[in-house]
Amino acid sequence: MTESGVRDWWDCFLQHVQEPSRAAPLKEASLAENLGDWTRLTTEAVVRTCESMGWEATARGHRLRRLPETASEYLALDAMAFPDRESCGDVPWPMPVAVFELENSPRDDRVAYSLWKVLCTRSPLRMVYAYRRDWEQTRGLMNHLASEVIGSLSLQDRKQLEGVTTVVTGSRGESETFPHGYFKLWLLDTNLGKFDRI
Repeated sequence: MTESGVRDWWDCFLQHVQEPSRAAPLKEASLAENLGDWTRLTTEAVVRTCESMGWEATARGHRLRRLPETASEYLALDAMAFPDRESCGDVPWPMPVAVFELENSPRDDRVAYSLWKVLCTRSPLRMVYAYRRDWEQTRGLMNHLASEVIGSLSLQDRKQLEGVTTVVTGSRGESETFPHGYFKLWLLDTNLGKFDRI
């Protein structure tokens, strides 16, 4: 996965959250800080985005029957995507092309745990979703993730991370347009050990 591929993912995700069946309820959940609904609706958009990318996805409420072990969550990760059968044939245990954690906890350390969890996974794309009320809280979270999780890795450890790691932050939007004002994408710069907003 390249930065260009991440941008394709992001454009596709934004299209899915703008669908009428999802947009109004998602905006409402964001404004009311109803994080259960926010997570459910965002998970649905993640799964639909994976499918649009040509992947087979699984998450809570989206059971996948492709692997010999049928489940909706694998490796205790909230969502996972696999290449379609055309790309890799009938391999019984394909490697994931993307892994996702959708963390709605207000605790920064809980989001840090989700980031650490996806970093421990071999996948071309690793994404963590988190919700924070406003820009100030979002900035605090991103600083925490950079210092506590990424900062605990050596430069060699960071350089050995294959693929792309991102964090998507959701918020109340502060009267900005939906979805751009409600969702922000952050890309990990493994050289500098920090997240850049794209």
